[in-house]
Amino acid sequence: MKFAVEHLGLAARDPARLKDWYVATFDAEVVFDNGRVPPAFFIRVAGILIEIYEGDFALKETGDNALQGWRHLALKVDSIEAAKTHLEGKGVIFSEGTKPAGGGGSVLFFRDPESNLLHLVERTEDSASPFAR
Repeated sequence: MKFAVEHLGLAARDPARLKDWYVATFDAEVVFDNGRVPPAFFIRVAGILIEIYEGDFALKETGDNALQGWRHLALKVDSIEAAKTHLEGKGVIFSEGTKPAGGGGSVLFFRDPESNLLHLVERTEDSASPFAR
């Protein structure tokens, strides 16, 4: 049996606004718009399909990496500093500095407008397998 990831789901307070942020910040491609109220979208970000749809409630802990469940979307970059500068130019705010990454390399966390946690990850040649370039 072979499995492959088709998409990740992301419930949102304001799906259209969140979709617009991903499009403006990461040049995400909108691959589906249901054209209804409430809206739902599939966007492609860094090769990953994300379904953005309306959620019924939010938790203040959403952006806390210690909350159980899937917690962040890691975006691999060649240079954290270059990616940080690029994203700051698009209004992204980084509240912490760069940290060591599990498996080798560095990470830099940030949040989208609904406090969903994302981070940049830069791997080095000596990063533990399977993270090596």
